[in-house]
Amino acid sequence: MPNEMKGCRTDEKTPCAGPDPAGNCAVVELLSRAYCDEWLAVLQYWTAAQVVKGFVREGVAKELKEHAEEELEHAEKLAQRIQELGGEIPISPDEYGRRCNCQYVAPSDPCSYRILVQSIASERCAIAVYQKILEATAGKDMITYHMALDIMREEVEHEHDFRQFKEDIDAIMKRMESDCKKR
Repeated sequence: MPNEMKGCRTDEKTPCAGPDPAGNCAVVELLSRAYCDEWLAVLQYWTAAQVVKGFVREGVAKELKEHAEEELEHAEKLAQRIQELGGEIPISPDEYGRRCNCQYVAPSDPCSYRILVQSIASERCAIAVYQKILEATAGKDMITYHMALDIMREEVEHEHDFRQFKEDIDAIMKRMESDCKKR
């Protein structure tokens, strides 16, 4: 098995540029898939920010734009680490869709509440992806481990931010419903 890269995808170009003597290929594959996820998250959040409608639209749009920028920062960190490990970053949006862990969710319903629900699910998927990277690198590759931990912390914050907006809307709607019943 000297020329085979254990853990790499064989259905398309592998994320590693050559032989894998350091055993980095499996980690590079995890990072490459997370990189694809981050680019799709940038697109998902930026697009949603442009089309969002309804209750607390301005606040939700602002939050989505901020998170899109942070997801781009995550992609930049991942790209740097992939290259440091001898891998090649995915370069095509088509490849992002094929190799992602977390699917792109188009904001086909621009209702702010539904966009928040979609965004919460997307962040939960991202958290699970970084948990896998942490498990794969713990005690083996501390640079990648700490990078993934930092990104996961931000993904947890994103999920919290979106969830807080949703819970605020839930509370307001409940109060409005209660007020209507009293009349």
